[in-house]
Amino acid sequence: MDDGDVEEWSVNRATTPGDAALTGNLSLQLPAVEASERPVNYSLLVTSGGNQSGAELCATCLRTAASFSSPALRREEGAGPGGETAFWCHSSGGFPEPAVYWLLNDTEDPPGGSVWTLAAALPRSLLYNVTSRLTLNVSDDASVSCVVENAALGENLTSTCSLVPVRGTPVVTSRASEAMWIFSTALCAVVGVMVSVGVVYQIHLDRISRTRRRESLKEPPYRGYRRRNPREEEEEDDEEAMTPERKETDV
Repeated sequence: MDDGDVEEWSVNRATTPGDAALTGNLSLQLPAVEASERPVNYSLLVTSGGNQSGAELCATCLRTAASFSSPALRREEGAGPGGETAFWCHSSGGFPEPAVYWLLNDTEDPPGGSVWTLAAALPRSLLYNVTSRLTLNVSDDASVSCVVENAALGENLTSTCSLVPVRGTPVVTSRASEAMWIFSTALCAVVGVMVSVGVVYQIHLDRISRTRRRESLKEPPYRGYRRRNPREEEEEDDEEAMTPERKETDV
């Protein structure tokens, strides 16, 4: 109810637990609530039998809240005028406006004036985006944490940046870079194998060519029987037939 206007909700918008009569839990379950409904005053009435006015159980009992995304923490070297290190923390999509805290080494508060925070609500959904910046000089073995607190839900989302990697832990790289590195290595290996095979095959062909050339130089000229043309043989037979035989006589 807002400014005297009464709005009745259908059972599709608000439901109560199925065991409400046994447990006495008459709380409403709303499947979809917008952040803009937070300042509206609500009253929950229960009617039974001929009592149409009903009994008011509670008023202004609706609390609207939405979880924020996990904080994204980014480090920026040499961002300050004295070469300080800047840490950026960003979280979005939550309601109501959160509180942002910074911690050094999980317990220490940062020095005063080193934190700048901006929380802005989106025009239509009224969900908040929050960005916070911490600028200071830190030691090489320090860790920096950003905490986004949503008091309405009792949620504390924390993101930590450790300046020195822990020994024995593997170096984490992005999947895209790792996949590209593996693909490039495999491609170079395949190209290298193909070039090697081509060079070996060309050497083999050169050896065969030189061997055949040497054999052709060593082979003697052909001096065997030459087959005569049948036509030449017929002409010779005709000449022998026309030539008279010479007879030898004793003088």
